[in-house]
Amino acid sequence: MAKLTVVGIGPGALMDMTPRAREAIERADCIAGYTTYIKLIETLLADKEVIGTGMMQEIDRCRMAVEKAKEGAETVVVSSGDAGVYGMAGLILELLLQEPEECRPVYGGTIPGVSAVNAAAAALGAPLMHDFAVISLSDLMTPWELIKKRADMAAQGDFVIALYNPKSKKRVTHIEEIREILLKYKSPDTPVGIVSAATRPDEVKVISTLRDFTGEDIDMFSLVIIGSSKTYVKDGYMLTPRGYAL
Repeated sequence: MAKLTVVGIGPGALMDMTPRAREAIERADCIAGYTTYIKLIETLLADKEVIGTGMMQEIDRCRMAVEKAKEGAETVVVSSGDAGVYGMAGLILELLLQEPEECRPVYGGTIPGVSAVNAAAAALGAPLMHDFAVISLSDLMTPWELIKKRADMAAQGDFVIALYNPKSKKRVTHIEEIREILLKYKSPDTPVGIVSAATRPDEVKVISTLRDFTGEDIDMFSLVIIGSSKTYVKDGYMLTPRGYAL
């Protein structure tokens, strides 16, 4: 038996990966991950066995990683951002806990990384300085009606709302439905920041409004941050005050 560790590689740029995460990758015999994320760290993978699979093959990929660790190869499963935020940490832990304790690889735990929501917020200014909610618009594993309910409740609570997986080639109307829900509780002039490929060479950021933001380029590499009633934009920065007396 060998160790199996889950590693968050950060939003994309190697400089934004933690030293602890890099050390775990460099020490491993085998690296498993979504092929797009493997490409982000390929300069660290010389002489390592790589298990790279596409989207929708997460269970197969994680099962293979568990088997590699059982065979004696120190194995790391990578996720972009933080592996515990819409990443592979939960799936790996579920699979490990299904194994009889005497047959279970050593769990190396989860090494946290900079989440996409943190990277996007930093690019925009400081929009997450007060309470916020994070919602994924992917309905592959969560019913769409439940996602809409969560968006509705977060808007009623005047949270800043960060949207993961906001739009795909198949999901082109979901974000419009969310916008209509939020407009029931938020002003049309509420600032909305959109960051695509945060920290990567092709990073793009746009600041719009709740009225207009769905007209911007948004895809699965984008993260959308919708402000609260206190959020404002000044000199190109999006800011939600914490409430300090200035």
